[in-house]
Amino acid sequence: MRILDFLCSSIVFWMSWIIIPLLVEILPAIGGFFILVKKKIVQKPVEPITNYPEICIIIPVYNSADTLKSCIASIYHSTYPRHLMRIYLIHNEGQDNSFEIFQECQREFPELMMQWLNSKQGKAKALNLALYNSEGKYIIHIDSDGRLQEDALKNMVNRFEADSEIGCMTGVILTDKDLIRQEKSYWKRLLQRLEFCEYAQAFLSGRNFDSELNSIFTVSGAFSAFRKSTILKSQLYHTGTVSEDTQVTFQVRFLLKQRIYLCENAIFLSEPISGINQLYTQRQRWQRGEIEVSRLFFNKRLPTANLLARSLMFRTLLYDHTFAFPRMIWYFALGCLVFKNYSMRLIIFSMGLIFGLYIISAYLYYFSIIRYLADFPEIKKYYRKCGLLIALLPFFNFMIFWIRLAGIINSIDSQGSWRTRNLTEEGRAAVQETENMIARPLQWLATLRGFVNVENEKNFEE
Repeated sequence: MRILDFLCSSIVFWMSWIIIPLLVEILPAIGGFFILVKKKIVQKPVEPITNYPEICIIIPVYNSADTLKSCIASIYHSTYPRHLMRIYLIHNEGQDNSFEIFQECQREFPELMMQWLNSKQGKAKALNLALYNSEGKYIIHIDSDGRLQEDALKNMVNRFEADSEIGCMTGVILTDKDLIRQEKSYWKRLLQRLEFCEYAQAFLSGRNFDSELNSIFTVSGAFSAFRKSTILKSQLYHTGTVSEDTQVTFQVRFLLKQRIYLCENAIFLSEPISGINQLYTQRQRWQRGEIEVSRLFFNKRLPTANLLARSLMFRTLLYDHTFAFPRMIWYFALGCLVFKNYSMRLIIFSMGLIFGLYIISAYLYYFSIIRYLADFPEIKKYYRKCGLLIALLPFFNFMIFWIRLAGIINSIDSQGSWRTRNLTEEGRAAVQETENMIARPLQWLATLRGFVNVENEKNFEE
């Protein structure tokens, strides 16, 4: 009888705790690994073209003095013909000496055709200004805080030219390994290496897999490309969200009915995060943007009959938001399970098993990613050396989950903004709010005591 009770309680526990992460995350990860392996084996290499078309490169500039020269230099040293590139730098109310860096680049790289445009109306309108002024067959967006791998532009244009149905593509974003190596703080360097592994997994496995299933949720604003004929048919970038790249992705997919692809051999090396505060604000902004764009399209853009669009958003939002709150409750409820006669051994074993499965799926992706980095030996070598860190990725993702959850909560009662509170500022605000909550009852008690004392004095005088 005791064995039966144990099995029943265990089954209930496993069904409530294990089934959702197993079905939603772990099994799709394992299935995704086999799909990526199949893609690598079956996919035919794209033949390079001989006559490259003219392209337009748009770079938003906002307090980018420290990274702008490196970004422009990477374009200059690109294997794409320089006379076929037109570069627009869109300055959006920055306060540093970015324009002086631009002038220095004009002198140092005279072969590049570059134009500086001022905009004082936010990033979305700044990008739209560049689109109106753009020339060339393809429009390519890159951020000013990173640099292009030398063949990135050629590889992306080759992919466009090989398939006329491609209207929009996202490149692969990885953090810059050279900048990570320069970090002197061990803990910051560890955080940056984990971020590097996370980006590799997100693009070379996650979005690579999504590209095969036509379910990429967003192109990356750090490195994305459009046929000019495609982007000019859209409603351009929307000013009502902090995630304009997601919003334009939805337009291409759901309004223009075109697929979104990943170009897995076009790499952009982004600046790594400076610390936990930047990570906190960055991921909250991404989460807020996802919610804003989904709300815009659910409410106004998509007809009820568009099941494909709703299916994609439903799956993403279900994972990001609907499951977020049950998972939060489960994590806090683990300690309470002891009082419900669940053994501590069962709880610890189940947690270990879940994270063990996460680690296994992370290593499956790790080995498939190595195959996709075959054409980039230096990056591949660095990624190989991060092999032991892959075991820490589930715990890093666990931390990111809580940051994203904070982004969901903060998006409920505040307006979208590029400037959001970092973790330190959130902590100070929480301490202040706690002090205020404690102070209120004390103030009420002091008021009550004063009232009682006054009444006692009146009674004494009488």
